[in-house]
Amino acid sequence: MWDSVIYETKNPLRNHSLPTAHFLMQVLAWMWSAIFSLMVGSYFVFGITASAHMLLIAGLFVTLPVFQKSEAANSDD
Repeated sequence: MWDSVIYETKNPLRNHSLPTAHFLMQVLAWMWSAIFSLMVGSYFVFGITASAHMLLIAGLFVTLPVFQKSEAANSDD
């Protein structure tokens, strides 16, 4: 599972050019680090955890279409 997300030769972005795949992975990494940072901070301020959960779910809904679109582009080749 880890390899299919982390390694550019195994994840759905593999058929993009290396700079494009790198850019997309950087955007996703930035998004996820922001989500987890906000989640950790919200645990110290109890009552904001609902927003942390929404961020997590929103992150999944952003990541999934990016991977699916890349996978569909890969299957067209």
